[in-house]
Amino acid sequence: GELSGFAALGIGGALLKATLAAGFKEPKPIQVQAIPPQLEGRDIFGIAQTGSGKTAAFALPILSKIIGLGTKRRPKTARALILAPTRELAVQNEDTIKLLAKGAHISTALVLGGVSRFSQVKKIAPGVDILIATPGRLTDLVREGDLILADTKWLVLDEGDRMLDMGFINDVKRIAKATAPDRQTALFSATMPDEIAELAKGLLKNPVRVEVSPQSTTAAEIVQSVVLARTRQKRQVLSKMLVDEAMRTVIVFSRTKHGADRVTKDLVRDGFEAAVIHGNKSQNARQKALNDFRDGSVRILVATDIAARGIDVPGISHVVNFDLPDEAESYVHRIGRTGRNGRDGIAITLCDPSENAKLRQV
Repeated sequence: GELSGFAALGIGGALLKATLAAGFKEPKPIQVQAIPPQLEGRDIFGIAQTGSGKTAAFALPILSKIIGLGTKRRPKTARALILAPTRELAVQNEDTIKLLAKGAHISTALVLGGVSRFSQVKKIAPGVDILIATPGRLTDLVREGDLILADTKWLVLDEGDRMLDMGFINDVKRIAKATAPDRQTALFSATMPDEIAELAKGLLKNPVRVEVSPQSTTAAEIVQSVVLARTRQKRQVLSKMLVDEAMRTVIVFSRTKHGADRVTKDLVRDGFEAAVIHGNKSQNARQKALNDFRDGSVRILVATDIAARGIDVPGISHVVNFDLPDEAESYVHRIGRTGRNGRDGIAITLCDPSENAKLRQV
């Protein structure tokens, strides 16, 4: 009979079983485009938003090749390296990879800032199959000789534009230079600034370009609205809104860390279950806030743009922009947190007259 789904893309055996068991039934567009060329050994340049299914798009081909290599690994090496801009995204990537690799004796390790270094070094010591890392901490481990990248044959850069925004681009270039010369590389980015095009030129050999959903388009099923409110009225407006039970799971975006803390404090004071995540919070605090939000014990998550990039929580009913972001691009990412997987979502923006210029950009 005709092969269908992931089998038709070239995924087979135990990996196919694990993929189906993990609930991946129908390949998403990015997976259909990106998996076959990677299995053939081609480099990939992917333009895709978070939530498009890109983790499986790069993980399945890598897993499929690593499974064939057996378990003899050289100490302190990683066969594949996945670089992510934020800790949340790295954790999410590892979770997905573990699901897909169930039963395949694939070792993974996470290398993140803000977590005990010792345990990370210990995990890498015997050598690992797939290392998922943020660039800063990884650079330290390479510099101190705890990790050798010379054997790394697969390199993935996830959310390249975000790494650029966060100032990681030089680390990324240095890391790439240290990997195996004959490596296979995939670069994913939601947007295409010139620097990303430049980076792609330097890192990718004759890449296949895959693109899903054109740049900066918002998901169709998100209803967007604006509520005009002076800055000092925003707290009352938000509290009044949240009385509505229909707002089941809500992410509130604030432009600054300080603002996010203040919004959270006010919400808690007004009797709502709210938690906050931003760059100054410890990894544990951020993980706890995310888990509480995922399992519904916290209804409202307050976040800054950078911290929110890796949040992929299904079923977010509402996104509220407490402040408008500085770049229109961030607005697209913010409201894209709702309306996932064909579900409807609602995005509400509270806008002070002073923010009118930003509103026009959006």
